[in-house]
Amino acid sequence: MWHKPDGDQQHQLETDRQAASAAGHAELRDVQLVSRIAERDLRAFDALYRQFFPRLVRFLDRMTKNTAVIEEVINDTLFVVWEKAHTYNQTCKVSTWIFSIAYRKALKSIHKMDEPADFDFDLFAAETGEQPDSQLSQRQLQHCVSQALDAISPDQRTVVNLTYYHGMDYQEIAQIMDCPVNTVKTRMFHARGRLKNLLSKVMESL
Repeated sequence: MWHKPDGDQQHQLETDRQAASAAGHAELRDVQLVSRIAERDLRAFDALYRQFFPRLVRFLDRMTKNTAVIEEVINDTLFVVWEKAHTYNQTCKVSTWIFSIAYRKALKSIHKMDEPADFDFDLFAAETGEQPDSQLSQRQLQHCVSQALDAISPDQRTVVNLTYYHGMDYQEIAQIMDCPVNTVKTRMFHARGRLKNLLSKVMESL
């Protein structure tokens, strides 16, 4: 038997509907911008650039922590968007298409770097529920986490980054990284496990 949703449920349904509508409008706008870019519309390219630049900076910063590399990868990525806009066929979101280009460009740059990429601790503090106290500063914890993650592949870092900082689901991430969804899940599992084990040991030693 169908039951009428209560006030809280109705509010949540309306919130979800509005969010879905906003996402749909944003995607339509992005598709239209790419279509105009394919026709060599510089104003459309400028609009897309302004929209995606800060998102790409956040994404690449957590992959490389290298300003020069970030700037180079973003320029290379958006140059590809300008040159290949006519090839976009709407089989994925515009954001997925652009992030997949940036991911491939970033991997090439990372492989050329001598030093390992740094890592952002904030996510894992929230993920594990552990917070640093007066005996160990967050800076010290971040250093420990970075050391433990030196051996973790950029692929695992990217899964965490796209999931938590860009709100992408595993299907989108799989498209960006050109791998099966189960591979994405496995990378996330190992990345979480490594950090949880590390933080547990650190907290026990306090």
